[in-house]
Parts: sequence; C-alpha cells; structure tokens
Amino acid sequence: MAEETKTIDASAVEGADLNGDGHVSKQEMDMHLEFKRKALEDQDAQRDAIRKMAWFALIGLLIYPIGIGITAGLGLDTAANLIADIAPTYFASIAVLVSAFFGADALGKKK
Repeated sequence: MAEETKTIDASAVEGADLNGDGHVSKQEMDMHLEFKRKALEDQDAQRDAIRKMAWFALIGLLIYPIGIGITAGLGLDTAANLIADIAPTYFASIAVLVSAFFGADALGKKK
C-alpha cells in the first residue's frame, strides 16, 4: 500500500509553504523548523556578544583609573600623566562604541 502524504494548510504556519501549493509538507515543515532553530541560535549568539562587549567595556572603564593609580604609585609620573591625558578620549570612545552597538541592535529589533 502506498504511503499517504500528510500536509497542513499553509495559513497554519506562516512562510513554511516553499513551493506555493497551499499546503505544507513534512519536508517543508522540517526546513521551516530548522530555519527557526538557526534564527534562535543566531539571536542567542548576538545576545552573548552584546553581553561580553558590555562586560569588557565595563571592566576596561574600571581598570583604566586603577592603571593610572598604579603607575603613579610606582613613581612612573610621566606614564601616569600620559595615561591620564588620553583618559577622556578613551572613556568617550568606549561610550560611543557601546551606545552605537546597542542603538543598532535596538533599530534592528524594530524591523
């Protein structure tokens, strides 16, 4: 006896009807679920990257002043002065980097 093909209506699963016949076959459903799974993995990886970048920026912002204090404490006044001179540029660039990344992420979620 021939195997019966089972399908579901395309309106039940948005975007899963790849051949446009009005029904979603098992193969089309499997592909749709795989695409959804990949999209979720990509979103998870993006959230992990955002989290790592935010922690890296925070740690850098906390360690930078400590580095100035250590160089001053070791008697490396010239190094401490040089590091302190570029501190405003460092803090501003980190703030711009983080805000641009989060802003682009927020705009991407609106689309």
